[in-house]
Amino acid sequence: MATGGRDSQIENRNFLAPVGFKFSLKRSPGVAFMCNQANIPDINLGTATQPSYLRDIPTPGDKVDFGDLTLRFLVDEDLKNFMEIQNWIRGLGFPESTQEFRDLQKGGLLQGRYAQDKQNIYSDGTLQILTSNMVAKFNVNFKDLFPTSLTTLTFDATDTDIEYFTADVSFKYTIYDLTDLSGTDLWVLLLINFKRCGKKIQK
Repeated sequence: MATGGRDSQIENRNFLAPVGFKFSLKRSPGVAFMCNQANIPDINLGTATQPSYLRDIPTPGDKVDFGDLTLRFLVDEDLKNFMEIQNWIRGLGFPESTQEFRDLQKGGLLQGRYAQDKQNIYSDGTLQILTSNMVAKFNVNFKDLFPTSLTTLTFDATDTDIEYFTADVSFKYTIYDLTDLSGTDLWVLLLINFKRCGKKIQK
């Protein structure tokens, strides 16, 4: 009789390459176009402790914490993509006046009903993962992104070798999902494959 482990083995033995990706950010296309580093954030499940007279027993919690999305992008000579993020952050924090926040809402690329509280201050983003043959394989879809930090640009006249500026930007968001190109969640596809394996075992 076939075993579940044997039937559910990985069929695609190609390894995931770190260079195969594309990123799109609806509110900041300049950053997305020049993006040369992105991550699938970590995910952590909280735990609860069940008291015991021998030792406390950890049990699964009911809240999931998502890590930050971090992008690294090449800065263009006109600072266009750098200012896309800086103006976004300044609009959210409005350090000079509340008009900065209103300008942020009006200046969004997407108008109308949008994100958490219908304020036009967020953006959706998609990290598209490519195969080893550079063919699109699946998407990581981020909802309600907003930037929280942007790194500095340090000019140094003593540098002999020119290394073009890159900047890092960190985002918070509501949630992210992994889907295939048709929009089907990967966990659904895994469940379908699992059921198929179950049928093979029964046969």
